Amino acid sequence: MATLLSNPTSPDPGQPHLVSLVLQSKKALQHGEQLCSRASSLSSTSAQHAVDVLALDAKVRWITDAVLQQLRLAAHVAKSIDQKRSQLEKQAEEWDILRNQRTDSLDAILDSLGSQAVPHDFHSASAGSSPFGSQPDSDEEDGRPLFGEQEHVPSQSPTETLRARSAKPKTNGISKARSAWKTLRDFVDERAVEDVLDVVESDRNAVDDILARTADYPESLSTTISAIEARVPLEIPLPSFQDIFTSQETASVKMAGHLESLTAHFEQMAATLRDSEAGEEFDEEDIQQMNRDTDELPAIIAELEDSVSSIAASHEQLLAAKRTAQQHLDTHRQTLDDLDELGEIISEMLERQQAVETESTEHIALLHHHLVTVEDLHHRFASYQYSYNKLLLELQRRRQYREAANNIVRGMMAQLSAMTEEERQLREEFSAVHGQYLPEDVCLYVQNAPTRWSVVPWNGEQVEILPELEDDLVQEAKDRTARADGPGLAGSQSL
Repeated sequence: MATLLSNPTSPDPGQPHLVSLVLQSKKALQHGEQLCSRASSLSSTSAQHAVDVLALDAKVRWITDAVLQQLRLAAHVAKSIDQKRSQLEKQAEEWDILRNQRTDSLDAILDSLGSQAVPHDFHSASAGSSPFGSQPDSDEEDGRPLFGEQEHVPSQSPTETLRARSAKPKTNGISKARSAWKTLRDFVDERAVEDVLDVVESDRNAVDDILARTADYPESLSTTISAIEARVPLEIPLPSFQDIFTSQETASVKMAGHLESLTAHFEQMAATLRDSEAGEEFDEEDIQQMNRDTDELPAIIAELEDSVSSIAASHEQLLAAKRTAQQHLDTHRQTLDDLDELGEIISEMLERQQAVETESTEHIALLHHHLVTVEDLHHRFASYQYSYNKLLLELQRRRQYREAANNIVRGMMAQLSAMTEEERQLREEFSAVHGQYLPEDVCLYVQNAPTRWSVVPWNGEQVEILPELEDDLVQEAKDRTARADGPGLAGSQSL
């Protein structure tokens, strides 16, 4: 070809124009070949990118499923921790209800003790005759008793009643002196009761402190899980591979046809140039036809470029999908690192939660033991009040016994005195009628007066002294014991 173009055998006026047409055809063919080569390379690369996109998408999908499954397990752990905490909190709340019932009962019995007055004679007499006996000094004991005479100072009990003690019984017109009387509550060592309730309150607060260690675990886990889940890439929107490869195939076929046309045009123009150099002449119509064919070359090149752009666009679409998939895969690697860290955190949380459950269970069991102690206090105070009321009734019974015995003694003394007087008169009458006739030395004792009798306590014992009880106090004791002997009190006494 180069030889033909550079060494013409004969000059021809139309030859330069023909050479120009051949050169244009050759350039168009070379440009078309470059475009087709690029299109072929893009098509081959697109196929590889499509394989890479599918592989990356499969990895991303697999990792996404695994991550979501791990997050569901982590959410289940958070829910489990929350449920276990709720169970412990419910047990603590149920204990609070029982504690309130026990302390309310304790307050009620203390109020009742504070409303029942104790006659002054009961605790102002000597220790030997006091119904309560001697009260030991608390400083001389290792532990304070629950019953002991208390000073009139405000208490500081954890319960409402112990914080505000009941007032002394008001005067009701029966005896103004009762305003100075003590109550049964004055003989209760409330400091010992306060100590018991303080221990109960302290242990209850300890349970709250234990539960507070893991209070933020469920929320913290849920927040972390949500944050990781938010970073999990969404499903990759894959392009339609069929449409891409179909469009590329269509463009390739079209480009192949154009390349064949360019090749055929170049070969035709080269042959025409050889013929022209060989001396063949072409008429004006042939020249115009060749010009028209040459003028169509830019349009063919433009169509080739459009086809290459279409293939490049499809290639870029696949490349963008590959970059997106690779970014998702890189994000998953960071997510997997976060999951590993989350797994370590969950393991530590579970260990701490287990320790909290064990410690809380032990403390709740201890709290229930404290309730037994509080219930025992209530029983002891109820029994104390019950026994005091029984004491009042016993003293009243003894007064009745003493009165009955005194009545018998007084009746016997009166009867003996009357009999003695009657006997004296009979003896005097006998002596007056018959004494003058009897010698003085006969039956000397017939002149004796009748024996006089006296009834006294046996063996020189002192007469029993009992405190005076007003009728309203005795009636109050009867009413209280009647209520206490009802269904609930026999059980309390049996304790």
